[in-house]
Amino acid sequence: MGLAATFGCTMTYRSLLVFLDSDPLCAARTQVAMQLAQDFDCHLVGVAPTGVVELPMFAEAAVALAELSSLAWKALREDAEQATQCFRSACRVAGVKSFEAVVDESDKALSLVHHAHCSDLTVLTQADPTATGHRRAQAIVEQVVLYSARPTLILPYAGTFKTIGSTAMVAWDDSREAARALSDALPFLRQAKQVQIVSWSESPDGEENLRQRLDALSKWLMWQGVSASLRVEMTDIDIADAMLSHAADSNTDLLVMGAYGHARWSERVLGGATRGLLAAMTVPVLMSH
Repeated sequence: MGLAATFGCTMTYRSLLVFLDSDPLCAARTQVAMQLAQDFDCHLVGVAPTGVVELPMFAEAAVALAELSSLAWKALREDAEQATQCFRSACRVAGVKSFEAVVDESDKALSLVHHAHCSDLTVLTQADPTATGHRRAQAIVEQVVLYSARPTLILPYAGTFKTIGSTAMVAWDDSREAARALSDALPFLRQAKQVQIVSWSESPDGEENLRQRLDALSKWLMWQGVSASLRVEMTDIDIADAMLSHAADSNTDLLVMGAYGHARWSERVLGGATRGLLAAMTVPVLMSH
């Protein structure tokens, strides 16, 4: 019996949130969310925000624009309704025990952030750089990651993911954000077959201090029911590249990291490693800000 069971530690995810839209990536994202809901035996909420109608306003064309706006709203609502219907059907076929679907007439990122307040984890997909509307999709991911009060699980736009969290890697730099992400990822880490905590140092002088901090972290994880191996690696390349390289070498299927940046709604300023991971990720990443 593990320490978590011995001391009655039962923290897990009770409610998951998944973003529903008309994007081709939505089906794969829904499949992952349904599997996670079954793995954690929790409630699954699919939210389909309509987005907002953005039309230029000219006084001389007010009547025509009003009619166009009405048609645009109807189309957005129909797309959202269709997304929720597909979600409900998929959940029934998969045998998901508890689920609901919501159409929200709101800005997409704002809607997801608000609904995330009543969920334990939000599931999104990395923006496909080859797709139409890439910048807008990327902005939604950035806003949710930096503004949400809950952790966000981001899936790469390419590839399939039979397991998530079986072999987990935590990128650790002893920051508040890293500590928050580690705590938020505990339900995954408790179920993982292998957990590795990795820190990167640019100079030998900082290596010993990192190792001491990792030893303290290892003890905390032990009390949380997680057994983890510890590594300090030297690197002279970009941290995001170093993380992805190590993840590939260790067959990682979940990367846990803190998200850095200024969470201002009108000005999203991402940290270098956060921006690099969101652009080049090859494995699912759990981020907390």
